[in-house]
Amino acid sequence: MFDFSKIKGRRKVYFLTAFLICLVFFTGSARELQPRKKWDDAKIRPWISTADRPLVEYAAHNRGNIQLAIANNGTFGTYGQDIGDPFTGERIPSLVYPKNSDIVYLWVGAFWIGAIVGRDTLVSTGTEDFYDNQEFWPGELFGSDTTHFVYKSIDVNSRFFSEDALSEQDIICEYYDTLTDPSYVNYDRYDQRPHIPLNIKVTQRTMAWSYDYADDFILFDYQIKNIGLERLSQVYMGIWIDGDVWHISRNSEVGWNDDIVGFLRSHPAPEGGSCVDTVNIAYTADNDGDPDGANWDYRSARDVVGVRVVRTPAESLKYSYNWWIINYYDPLKDFGPRRQPTTGDPFRRFSSRLGTPEGDRNKYYILRHEEFDYDLIYTAVDHTTEGWLSPPENAETYARGFDTRYMLSFGPFNIEPGQSLPISLAIVGGTGLHRDPTDFEALFDPHNPDIFYNSLDFSNLALNARWASWIYDNPGVDTDGDDYYGKYRVCDGSPDKKNPTDSIDDGGHWYEGDGVPDFRGAGPPPSPKIRIIPSVGRLVIRWNGYYSENIPDIFLQEIDFEGYRVYVALDDRPSSFTLLRSFDREDYNRFIWKQLPGGDMGWALEEVPFTLDSLKIIYNDPNFDPTRFTPSQPLNYDSTLYYFESQDFNAYDLLSPGGIHKVYPEITVPPPADSSQWTDTDLTYDYDPPLPKYYEYEYVLEDILPTVPYYVSVTAFDFGSPNAGLDALETKPVNNMVIEYPLTPADTVEAKDLDVYVYPNPYRIDGNYYELGFEGRDSEYKIPDRMRRIHFANLPRVCKISIYSLDGDLIREIDHNYPQGGPGSMHDTWDLITRNTQRVVSGIYYYVVESETRTQIGKFVIIL
Repeated sequence: MFDFSKIKGRRKVYFLTAFLICLVFFTGSARELQPRKKWDDAKIRPWISTADRPLVEYAAHNRGNIQLAIANNGTFGTYGQDIGDPFTGERIPSLVYPKNSDIVYLWVGAFWIGAIVGRDTLVSTGTEDFYDNQEFWPGELFGSDTTHFVYKSIDVNSRFFSEDALSEQDIICEYYDTLTDPSYVNYDRYDQRPHIPLNIKVTQRTMAWSYDYADDFILFDYQIKNIGLERLSQVYMGIWIDGDVWHISRNSEVGWNDDIVGFLRSHPAPEGGSCVDTVNIAYTADNDGDPDGANWDYRSARDVVGVRVVRTPAESLKYSYNWWIINYYDPLKDFGPRRQPTTGDPFRRFSSRLGTPEGDRNKYYILRHEEFDYDLIYTAVDHTTEGWLSPPENAETYARGFDTRYMLSFGPFNIEPGQSLPISLAIVGGTGLHRDPTDFEALFDPHNPDIFYNSLDFSNLALNARWASWIYDNPGVDTDGDDYYGKYRVCDGSPDKKNPTDSIDDGGHWYEGDGVPDFRGAGPPPSPKIRIIPSVGRLVIRWNGYYSENIPDIFLQEIDFEGYRVYVALDDRPSSFTLLRSFDREDYNRFIWKQLPGGDMGWALEEVPFTLDSLKIIYNDPNFDPTRFTPSQPLNYDSTLYYFESQDFNAYDLLSPGGIHKVYPEITVPPPADSSQWTDTDLTYDYDPPLPKYYEYEYVLEDILPTVPYYVSVTAFDFGSPNAGLDALETKPVNNMVIEYPLTPADTVEAKDLDVYVYPNPYRIDGNYYELGFEGRDSEYKIPDRMRRIHFANLPRVCKISIYSLDGDLIREIDHNYPQGGPGSMHDTWDLITRNTQRVVSGIYYYVVESETRTQIGKFVIIL
């Protein structure tokens, strides 16, 4: 939520007013054509909730590989600022991709909708280029008594688990365009009239997954309802994107004045041959990937993020893709590609601007004008023979990358009073767009950009865009039971087929669904519930796998649990996790020698794994050993050849105390499937709700540094689905990671009345703590003054830490509040910043730790 109560004046509640006064200044650099971006110093603050004004709130998507801030006013992204995640308290810097990389790909995005109402042309927007028209607002509290959001999850371990959830992280909100109070909705300075609503309600559900094949996109599903009395005719909808790409250490012109935009229509399918995937995705990327000289570094923005439409209210619609560069100071330098006028399509000038639409009628023109702009890097190329206007004066500068917006729109359709229409789209990320850090400087020529364009790798973006459409509508699945399964193809040049009877053996695959939304995908077993028992230099990792081992796969409709993996990391980046130990069931894949698609003979895997016991029964051999049979020495059984491979490592020993082992090995039989028959002796009460002891596991991480935090996770994985072409799926370590210090736990501290201590003491500026990995491991981008830490250990669960100078001046207070105990409850840190946000100086400092049972006093030394 936001609070701008400190802003004075008529529009004090409008959260962008403070920013507009800081909008744009010339920098005097080579990029002086484009004013300085938006605002620099203003901070977004929560609204204070009152009964007489609407609340604008943010929620955070962080389940998959894209972290995205969602607002309940038709926008997503945070205008370059940091918003606190309402649950974790962590900052949300707009849109980060890949997860925890601190590389941002979005300033702000917004939903637009326009229509003809009577004889008027109306458009409502979440926001637009001048950031002074917010025309969607939330209504009454929607999610609960305290929030406008509803959270749901298919993850049984989530506190938001719901039977009607569609993804691992559903975030649902509602907003309206009906508010006309000028205190909230600005007067349209171009149309010279107040906001006139279309009278629509938008129910928005955004969905995210963590599965390997589905974690690089977030699906948006909109339900647009006409709540007015008039018909909405010739309706067009669009997604407006102000995409900026920067590492958070470069939140300036350096970050946003060198970006490129474009539209990818198609891409060769991964199956090869003649197959081509229709992608239709608009994208934003950095022009060169921000290399550090001739090398990539942690700040390099090598990837790409785009928007793809996956569902519209009708199949036969017109699509448009437009981009433009706004110039706040000189409208004559405003630019966007425009078609030359024709008799049937006369030229429309947006006042004195060429690219940026102002006012409802011009915005509607952009939404409805069926036009696909050339990509930004082609701006300096003369397209007049193709029907475009001549390149602008600064074409070469623009073509090298600039601060650009784009609009992806579609229509028309009509919405009758009371009628609702659906739209679904996807925010999609793709890794590895830029392959060589020197490509841009070596290859880019604004008058011949093809060579550089061909160096870009869109394959991962195209693959993820395909998966986004497949999650929305599963190919080969007859969702509504009408015997139509979608579209099927063989990549050998033969025509596409529908519902082929030979679809298994002709080498083809389903590539489109039946047109009925599914919003689901095959997933791994649920993550186990995990807890950590710390002691000095040691972490006991415990987990319960009841849900992991007993919930059937959504597609197989059978339990496909295979095993667990234990990971540890020194920060929260997914790439930092290291595998410590693995357990998996003893099972084997059986490969069969047969005729493959195309006519050749070869080995094929068509079945789920077999346990050793089941193989002994099948082959009527109590001593059957599948490892004896290999491709070169197969098993000949009933005139058919087979060989076997372990599904995973077959590391199934649960008796070794040095490995993964059962906490209760004496319990050898699982409890009844009916939980009402469980007894107290069956259960461990260390979880809420209590879970069966039979599924309790443990791994001990020993001989580790007690002075640093460890990120610990246990994942669950399955054996895959050969018939669906899916490899084994595993939950992500970041989904259930626990951050803990290997220190004496708080309950032991309180029981034994242990003394608080501080480390390092003394704190030395020349201690090389960052270089040695004791500071800043999860915040490499920060300046040194903000990475320093003094640690307090042996803390009780609830206490107040006060730090004083030698003269008795209060320097800082820290409220340590973990009443329920748990990870980190024995430990806290101070960043060496005073309560006045100043860096401390060298000297002797006293600390006072006050709890219910005692007060402790100590001292430490800082040498800077």
